[in-house]
Amino acid sequence: METPLTLTDVEAVALENIDPDWAEYFRGGSGREQTLAENTVAFARWRLRQRVLRGMETTSTETTVLGHPVRSPVVVAPVAYQRLAHEDGEVGMARAAAAVGSALCLSTYSNASVAEVAAAAPDGVRFLQVYVFSDHGITDDLIAQAVDAGFSAVFLTVDLPVVGIRDRERRIHWRFSDDSLPSVRYAHDHGSAGESLQLIDPALDWAYLERLASSVSVPVVVKGVLEPADAVLAAEHGAAGVVVSNHGGRQLDGAMPTLEALPAIVEAVGDRLDVLFDSGIRRGTDVAIALALGADAVLAGRQPLWGLAARGEDGARQVLELLREELAVALHLMGCRSVDELTLEHVARAVRP
Repeated sequence: METPLTLTDVEAVALENIDPDWAEYFRGGSGREQTLAENTVAFARWRLRQRVLRGMETTSTETTVLGHPVRSPVVVAPVAYQRLAHEDGEVGMARAAAAVGSALCLSTYSNASVAEVAAAAPDGVRFLQVYVFSDHGITDDLIAQAVDAGFSAVFLTVDLPVVGIRDRERRIHWRFSDDSLPSVRYAHDHGSAGESLQLIDPALDWAYLERLASSVSVPVVVKGVLEPADAVLAAEHGAAGVVVSNHGGRQLDGAMPTLEALPAIVEAVGDRLDVLFDSGIRRGTDVAIALALGADAVLAGRQPLWGLAARGEDGARQVLELLREELAVALHLMGCRSVDELTLEHVARAVRP
């Protein structure tokens, strides 16, 4: 694959390379996929304000995520089963993220262990996304392994107490390949029975967050928040941050597009917590809009995954570089020397007839 001109080019190549059933899994949302579509449409409701004659030679995309310096505010989102997209899998994705200066958030349902990912990119900034198993002790052990391997935050996913109604997966009679998941093998070895998603505790509450936040040595970020009231509760129960996310449109179809939820959550807790944005990022200009609306950083999942499927580690790196390049160009044209200068003054609501 030549260096891609757009992320759409990458996706097209990826879909040619990947098994059709896996493509349905990675592409799909829940129900009619209304929320999946609205996640991207929501960006068209905002306009970027272009400024001129600012006397700028360069711009910088550098920032910090949970206190860690990064060269890009784009964090690779936790996507399961990456080795099914390409044999490089999560190890290749970790190397790609480190090469570009992006942080990586590794899924609980990774095909690679935390030790393998840490060894592949020892200098990279990496976080662990956590689905909590009904046996909390197993989850505690998995988190401890990640912290020992240099993972510097836990992203507690709270929007999947049960799996959303995913029509695409039901049509192809989708079943998860549990044998390829180190976390699930570990759970089975310690007495848990059932398929991977059946192991998740459906009854988590705020007390669990408080216990987790007080018992681990790294920050805990709550992933899957759409309501300001829940963001406030996250702050009150020990979270260091929240990820405004609807799980990429894969859970509750008809839920609010993430971009529409972001401003109110920033207003509610932006002075108390790190606020990250997830679901719908497709271009560098999308990153600029989310940051202008108050996000401290964004997560991107499908686009790096398409890069991985198209050309392995190199493809994932190309996608992350393209996102950073597009963001840098947008910053320059908006008159911002850095991402930290982006504010509400740099965006405006689109006027519709």
